[in-house]
Amino acid sequence: MSFLGVENSLTGRRWLGLGIDLERAAEHMAQQTGLPMPLCQVLARRGVPPHEALGFLSPHLKDLLPDPRRMKDMERAAARFLDAVETRQRIAIFADYDVDGGSSAALLLVWLRAMGLQATLYIPDRIDEGYGPNDAAMAGLAQAHDLIVCVDCGTLSHGPIAAAKGADVIVLDHHLGGETLPDCVAVVNPNRQDEDGELGYFCAAGVVFLMLVEVRRQAREKGLGTGPDLMSLLDLVALATVADVAPLIGANRALVRQGLKVLGARQRPGLVALADVSRMDAAPSTYHLGFLLGPRVNAGGRIGKADLGARLLATENPHEAAALAERLDQLNTERRDIENAVRAAAMEQAEARGFDAPLVWAAGEGWHPGVVGIVASRLKEAAGRPAVVIGLHNGEGKGSGRSVSGIDLGVAIQRAAAEGLLIKGGGHKMAAGLTVAEDKLEPAMQRLSDLLAKQGAGSLGPADLKLDGMLMPGAANIDLIEQIEQAGPFGAGAAAPRYGFPDLAIRFAKRIGETHLKLSLTDGVGGNLDAICFGAFDTALGPRLLEHGGARFHFAGRLEINSWGGRQSPQLRLEDAAEAS
Repeated sequence: MSFLGVENSLTGRRWLGLGIDLERAAEHMAQQTGLPMPLCQVLARRGVPPHEALGFLSPHLKDLLPDPRRMKDMERAAARFLDAVETRQRIAIFADYDVDGGSSAALLLVWLRAMGLQATLYIPDRIDEGYGPNDAAMAGLAQAHDLIVCVDCGTLSHGPIAAAKGADVIVLDHHLGGETLPDCVAVVNPNRQDEDGELGYFCAAGVVFLMLVEVRRQAREKGLGTGPDLMSLLDLVALATVADVAPLIGANRALVRQGLKVLGARQRPGLVALADVSRMDAAPSTYHLGFLLGPRVNAGGRIGKADLGARLLATENPHEAAALAERLDQLNTERRDIENAVRAAAMEQAEARGFDAPLVWAAGEGWHPGVVGIVASRLKEAAGRPAVVIGLHNGEGKGSGRSVSGIDLGVAIQRAAAEGLLIKGGGHKMAAGLTVAEDKLEPAMQRLSDLLAKQGAGSLGPADLKLDGMLMPGAANIDLIEQIEQAGPFGAGAAAPRYGFPDLAIRFAKRIGETHLKLSLTDGVGGNLDAICFGAFDTALGPRLLEHGGARFHFAGRLEINSWGGRQSPQLRLEDAAEAS
């Protein structure tokens, strides 16, 4: 049965509540624990039993962090890395150019610096070299180093790793593996085909952190001490986990929760400078990691110098940090301008091709490869389908794809690459990259669409909107929001709870910028609630709510605390609405 009787909202969705069984579980938990009902509804949806509720709200990392040795090759990788540190060998770090790669590199650079070693950082140029190790770069690094550690890349890099003659190579990655692995010292990757997948939710920075935990264990067993404080590095792990959209489940939830505390202590010069240039004026949250800090770290790899983000995260010098943060902020502004132009062209092309196919895609000459992934995300959101956006140059296309829940895009792209329709491609379930010859573009996209159709992508309609409960405006206060936040952090795989607010009138509505809408809602008996709807005018929400004509609506969204001018107030992050009958 639909929630509040909403079968077809203004965005075309049906609203669903918890259901009778989960509602009863929430009521039982509230009686057993004394916790507020809205919080119990969140915990019930997560499957938390009453006797575990208090522990879930205060997770301890030591209880949730898996034994690193559960991953294949972990002991071998840690032993080789520790040997390089003990014998003062020359170490190079080859990293991907995104936030996960930069954070993973920074973890190792900072740790090694604390051990008295300066490692070489190498991050390939997105346009000139593309993703992952290449023959020339690996051969060059091998000539001057004893050990090369590839982070957030390398699992599929058989040729480039073979080219690293004279140096040992360790791969610390999380991207989908192939049937065979590169010939190197170790490939530590929870998404290798011979892993059980239980730890597949870790991003690369999480894998790197686990290796450092294992290095610490081996060093202690050899009487070498414990090395640097690993807990102080969790701000980097949290940033990578959220920015890479890794699910906030299991150990990831505790890593991010603790990492936010470390970030709040403002001890890392690079993140302090980035927070300041981003005008962060509230306690760090997953929103700040994903939408303020992450995009700026990414901006260097997208349209600037690829290593800027990693250098910022690793530096100890506040002056260098301020200069790098300022440059990344400028690049992020430039990136937005480029993205907007590509987005408009891609949206027009995809709409002309149709939003009802299993795959929504667009390709254009000269589209910057640094923004195609972001634009693919926008297409995916608009269509509710997997999306791929490709920039063409000199007869070759480099693209990026984003998927929706339940559809494994990475596997489909790997299959198309194995069949020869793509030059190369890989990634994971929700995001992947590819390279395609322009003369094979149409058949490659058709094959990819067919593969996704077999997973059910072609039958997808507007996703149901799942709500955790119903509230009235007067109940949405700061205390309740802070209690609900204890069930966080929220993000991928652990969505922030949504609540329905029934039969409200609009006191005030104002368009903000091009696409956003600011609202003030009331129940007519003294309960009022401010709301913000981002991207409202990209959907039917904006026009209808702005020109409401006095009509009453049911509203749905996520509660948050709005900090402005030193004051805090509850706010609804509006996601949907339906006319109240």
